[in-house]
Amino acid sequence: MDILVCLKQTFDTEEKIVIEDGCINEDGAEFVINPYDEYAVEEAVRLKEKFGGQITVISIGPDRAEQAIRTAMAMGVDKGVIVDIEDLEDDVDEHTIAQVIAAAIEEEDLSYDLILCGAVAVDDGSAQVGPRLAELLGIPHISTVTEVNITGDKVTVNKDVEGDLEVIESTLPILLTAQQGLNEPRYPSLPGIMRAKRKPLSRLDLDDLDLDEDEIAAKTETVELFLPPKKDAGKILQGEVADQVKELVQLLRSEAKVI
Repeated sequence: MDILVCLKQTFDTEEKIVIEDGCINEDGAEFVINPYDEYAVEEAVRLKEKFGGQITVISIGPDRAEQAIRTAMAMGVDKGVIVDIEDLEDDVDEHTIAQVIAAAIEEEDLSYDLILCGAVAVDDGSAQVGPRLAELLGIPHISTVTEVNITGDKVTVNKDVEGDLEVIESTLPILLTAQQGLNEPRYPSLPGIMRAKRKPLSRLDLDDLDLDEDEIAAKTETVELFLPPKKDAGKILQGEVADQVKELVQLLRSEAKVI
């Protein structure tokens, strides 16, 4: 079974985000594999252990993204592809990323039975790249998957639907996005880390891909980037329940301004 995993390197979720001049300051920041993409990598490795085959990871990003790819290789991925789109500067969104990944798959002549992505990236939270990529490739997709079973070319998944569960059947090839609960990602072993250093990694940039920069330019615009406002201390209401209700309604109208 040939499996592709789309991987994004994001800020460590424990990092304190600093915004300067309307941009996130990356100086000294720690970067990790997007946590949802870790579920995708782990599921790919488990399927490879069960069915055999090869896993390729594709990442869009600067040179530092190699660290995330090597970590995935230490977990059991066979090879990686990294695409540098620095020439596009800030004119990038989910439309752009999906177009670049699809072009990279074609350029590298990557075959696939299954494509796995994280359900969402913890930095932008759009959950669009996977479905957009599936549409470009002309294959079905199922998002927020918490269990995967494959028999022959038949795929049966459990899909998380906001607190409930939906069971869906489809066929290969297919794109699935991994939700929390799909698995527990393994820690890379020391032998795995050593092997990862020797595994092949292809490097591409926009000049290597048959893409028109105007056509892949972002369809959305970020108007402003800011941190959430600091929360004030909570207020505990006292007295009889009826009096508390009246005070609560007054506060919601005069202070919170939600009614």
